[in-house]
Amino acid sequence: MSSVRLRQPAQRGELRDRHEDGHRLHHLLWRLGPGVRVCSSAVLGGGIGPRAWILNAQVPGGYPRLDPDRHLAEIAAAEGLTGPGAGLMTAADVAAYTTGHDGGVTATVTAGLGVRGWAAAPDTATRAPDRPGTAEVPGLPRRPEDAEVPGSPCRPEDAEAPASPFRPGTVNIVVTLPVALSDAALVNAVATATEAKVQALLDAGLDCSGTPTDAVCVAAPEPGQDGGEPFAGPRSTWGARIARAVHTAVLAGARTAP
Repeated sequence: MSSVRLRQPAQRGELRDRHEDGHRLHHLLWRLGPGVRVCSSAVLGGGIGPRAWILNAQVPGGYPRLDPDRHLAEIAAAEGLTGPGAGLMTAADVAAYTTGHDGGVTATVTAGLGVRGWAAAPDTATRAPDRPGTAEVPGLPRRPEDAEVPGSPCRPEDAEAPASPFRPGTVNIVVTLPVALSDAALVNAVATATEAKVQALLDAGLDCSGTPTDAVCVAAPEPGQDGGEPFAGPRSTWGARIARAVHTAVLAGARTAP
């Protein structure tokens, strides 16, 4: 049992391609195997728990489906993946992914920044596609028509908001570590990765904190009796490595992203 718990997650994602509705699309696939758990905000398999794989799938602009979790499950099944997994989506070019490495930590980023802004935007400045609802599912690309999805909140002023053309959005971050983290450290690792993302965007000269649909996955071995590393803040040993790896990957992606 101890050998299973010490299994390290796959550090690099495998770039795969597929054809859907006349589009040639790419996805990144991490085959984690047993003994790995993930903390994520992914649209499929989010939360904290054992995960056998992570999938970051590209979809075409103007994504028409309203069941992204089922779509990701279909892609995973086509790859022969079994067991619980975590799935993210983006309209950005997944083949243009960037990576950062630091002290055993690997960060892999797909960056689409055509639709971006500040997290704490005034409500009066928020247009229809930016409100909570389908348009803000983590890891799911935004599209202008999301404002008309049944069940999404509607305000009178939305009828006067000018329609904007689709531009790829979503910054997806997948971090893999060789050491186990406690529950609290896993959550802290997601926060650290997010802080490093914002720092990188600012260093790239972008006036934003990200996009409304950014998602993060952190994968690490399951902890043993010691409970795993207790800290993953930016000044802790492993948190600092996460921050530097994510900063490197996001900065490289932000400089070339649309």
